[in-house]
Amino acid sequence: MALPGGLLTRGEEPVPLKSISVTLSIREFVAGVSATLNYENEEEVPLETFFVFPMDEDSAVYSFEAEIDGKKIKAELKDKRKAHSIYESALSNRRQAFLLEEDRYSRDVFCCNVGNLHPGSKVALTLKYVQELPLEADGTLRYVLPAVLNPRYCRPGSSEDSCLNMKTPVVPLEELPYTFNMIATISSQHGIERIQSNCPFSPMEYLGDDKTSAQVSLTEGHKFDRDVELLIYYSEKHTPSVAVEMGQAKDNPGDGLMKDPSAMVCFYPNIPEVESPVICGEFVFLMDRSGSMHCPISKQDKSQLRIEAAKETLILLLKSLPIGCYFNVYGFGTSYEAFFPNSVKYTQQTMEEALRRVQLMRADLGGTEILTPLQIIYGEPSIPGHPLQLFIFTDGEVTDTFSVINEVRRNRTKHRCFSFGIGEGASTSLIKGIARVAGGTSEFITGKARMQSKALSALKRALQPAVEDISVSWDLPRGLSAKMLSPEQTVLYRGQRLIIYALLSGTMPPADATGEVCLKYMLQGKSFENRVTFFLQPKPDDNFTIHRLAAKSFLQTKDMGFRDTPAKDKKDVLKVSIDCGVISSQTAFIAVNKSLNKPVQGPLARRDVPRPILLGAASMIPRFHRGGLDRSPAPDHTLRKQCMSFKDASSEIERAHSSTNRMNLETHPTVFGDNHLVQLISLQNADGSWYPDENLAGILGRSLEDLLAAIPVKDANSSSWATVLAMVWLHSNAKQMKCEWELLEKKARTWIRIHAASIMQELVKAAIAFTKSSVDPAIFAL
Repeated sequence: MALPGGLLTRGEEPVPLKSISVTLSIREFVAGVSATLNYENEEEVPLETFFVFPMDEDSAVYSFEAEIDGKKIKAELKDKRKAHSIYESALSNRRQAFLLEEDRYSRDVFCCNVGNLHPGSKVALTLKYVQELPLEADGTLRYVLPAVLNPRYCRPGSSEDSCLNMKTPVVPLEELPYTFNMIATISSQHGIERIQSNCPFSPMEYLGDDKTSAQVSLTEGHKFDRDVELLIYYSEKHTPSVAVEMGQAKDNPGDGLMKDPSAMVCFYPNIPEVESPVICGEFVFLMDRSGSMHCPISKQDKSQLRIEAAKETLILLLKSLPIGCYFNVYGFGTSYEAFFPNSVKYTQQTMEEALRRVQLMRADLGGTEILTPLQIIYGEPSIPGHPLQLFIFTDGEVTDTFSVINEVRRNRTKHRCFSFGIGEGASTSLIKGIARVAGGTSEFITGKARMQSKALSALKRALQPAVEDISVSWDLPRGLSAKMLSPEQTVLYRGQRLIIYALLSGTMPPADATGEVCLKYMLQGKSFENRVTFFLQPKPDDNFTIHRLAAKSFLQTKDMGFRDTPAKDKKDVLKVSIDCGVISSQTAFIAVNKSLNKPVQGPLARRDVPRPILLGAASMIPRFHRGGLDRSPAPDHTLRKQCMSFKDASSEIERAHSSTNRMNLETHPTVFGDNHLVQLISLQNADGSWYPDENLAGILGRSLEDLLAAIPVKDANSSSWATVLAMVWLHSNAKQMKCEWELLEKKARTWIRIHAASIMQELVKAAIAFTKSSVDPAIFAL
C-alpha cells in the first residue's frame, strides 16, 4: 500500500502544522513579537491538533486570534477552567475551537489546541506578546526566541496534568515537518551600531541615514537545533528614562489596571566599586550532574561538554573564595551527593579536598531532581555572621518548576540565589524564577558563552557590599499621584539595570508639565541618588505595551502556578490577568468559530505536532521520515515505543547517559589537557599564593632549577617569586579572560602585600624578564 507524501505522525498521518512566521519589533529595550502558526488539514476527517512549544518566561502574551477563510476570530482571555469548559463544549457540539494556555507547572511552556479543523481547511493562529530585554554585562541587549524544548524530568507522582506529559512525537532535526521564518526590525534613538546572532541572518540593513533603525531576517533552513538569539549593540550607552503611556479611561470605566496612564522608569545606577571591609559568607554550589550534562553546551563545533565546563567553573570559584568563608559543593541528579556533610571553613586542606572531588565528578546521577537537595541545604543550620549565598547550575530540565521556585521563595530571607541555565532549551521559568524570588541574578550559557566568566561575575556580585535602604520617590504636580506596581526593591547590584512600573492617578496637568522620580540607596554609610525628570503627557500605544509589561511584572510576583498560588493571590492574579489581557497560569485564551452554518461532520481524529529532540538523543527514539515510520532498529538500543512523552524521553536520555558514563569512568579520567590557564589556577593555594614546583615550571616552559635560580632577591621567600611569576603569566597569556581570574589574582596581590610588599617591584621586573613578557610593570602596583 502506498503511503501519503509529507512527514507523518506516529500513526502515519500528515502533520497539520505547516509553518511558523515571526515578526519581531524591538524599540530601545522592549520587544514586541507576533508569531503566526499556519495549519492545514490534508486528511478526510476533522482533526484536533496539539502543539507544545517554549516561550521566554518574561513574555507577556496579550493577544490570540484565528483567521479562517479570510475571517478573523479574536480569542477571549478567561478563567482557565471556564476556557476548557467552553472548548470541550464546542468540540462536543462539532464547532471549531482554539485554545492557548500556559502550562500549569511552568511559565515557559505553552500549548496550542486546534479543535474540529475540517477537511481541506486552512487556519492561521497568531499570538502576540511583549517583553523586556535583558542587559548583558557589556551593555548589549539580548533577545532570545526559544526554539528548543528539551524533555524535562518529572518527579514520580507530580505534574501528571502538565502539557509536557502529552504523548508528543519527537523527530530528528532534519525531518521537522514545518518551516520557520523570522524578520526583525530594531529602532533606537541612540543609533544602532551592529546586530549579531547565533543563527544565519541576512546582513543588517539600515532603514534611514541616521542609523536609528535597522532590519535583519533569518535565512531559510533553521532547524530548531538552537534558540534564536540576537545581540543588539547601540551606538551610545543606555541612559535613565521614563516613558508614560495613555490608559483606556474611555473604554474602561472601572478601577482596573488599564484605566489610568502608566509609567515605566528605567534606572542605570552608577554604584561605585568598593571593597567590603570584612569578607564573609557561606557559599554553596549546587551543580547539575544529570545525564544530559554530558552533552555539549551548544551544537557549534568544538563546544565544551557541559560537565567539563562545570568542573572548570567550580575550580575557578573555589580558588576565588575569600579566606575565612565557609563553603560546600552538592551534585544532583535523581539522587544527590555533597562534598562535605556540612559547609566547612575555607582552608588549604578543605580546598584541596574539594578540588580532588571536582576532578572525579561525572554526569552520572540520572534525572534532574533539584528539589530534594534544595530542601537539604535549607534545612542545614545557619552559620552566624556568614549569610548563605547559593549558586545553582542546571540545564533546567524540570517539569514542575513552580515547586522549586516556591521552595526557594519560602527560604528567601536566609539567602541569595544566583542561577545559571546551561545549554539550549534551559527552562527560563526555573532559572529566572529562583533568582528573582531570592534576590540574586540569572545567567544563560549558550553558544560561545562561557559558564566560567558568567559564574565569576556572579561571585563578584555576591562579594559586593550590600546596597541598603533602597527607595523610590516621586515629585508630581498637585492632584497627581503614583501607585507602584513593581515589587519593593531590596537588592541592587553594580552594573544592573532597574525597571519600575507605576500607575499615575488623578488629574493630568498641561502638556508641557514635568515630573521627577528619584532612586535613593545607601552603600557603606554613604547616601546615593539618581534622579530623572520627564514629561508627564502620556503617549498612545494601541498595544498598551507598558501596561502589559507592568501587569506581567505584577503577575510574576503573585502567580505561583495553577496549583500552588494562594487563594488571596489567585484572586488578584485572575483579575489583573483578565483586566490587562495578559495570560497567566490561571487563565487561557479561547476562541470558537460561530460562523459555520453547520457543525463539522465526521469523527474527530487527534494529531500531535512533533517536536525536535536534541542532546544527542535522536538515536534513542522512534524516527519519523518522509514516507512513514522508520522501523529499522536504532543502533545500540533495543526496540522502543513508537512515541514517548517528554517525561519518558527525558528518563530514557538520563538513563542512557548515566550508563555510558559509568562504563567510561575508569577509561576516561578527567584531565585539563592543554588548558594551561586551568592548570595554573588549580595550583594556587587557598591564601592566594603559589608554590614553586615542577608543575608551575612546566606551565612557564622552564625547568624548576631555572625558576629557583632566577629569584632576584637573596633570601626572598620562594613562594613570593612563584606568585609573582604566576600573576605575570596571567596578564601575559590570559588577558582576554581576566574576568575569570581577577578575583583569585586579587587574593594573590593581598598575599604579596602582606609577605613581600617591599620587594614587589624587583620581583615584577625579574618575572617579566624571566618569562619574556611585554606586560607593563605599572599594572602590578600595590
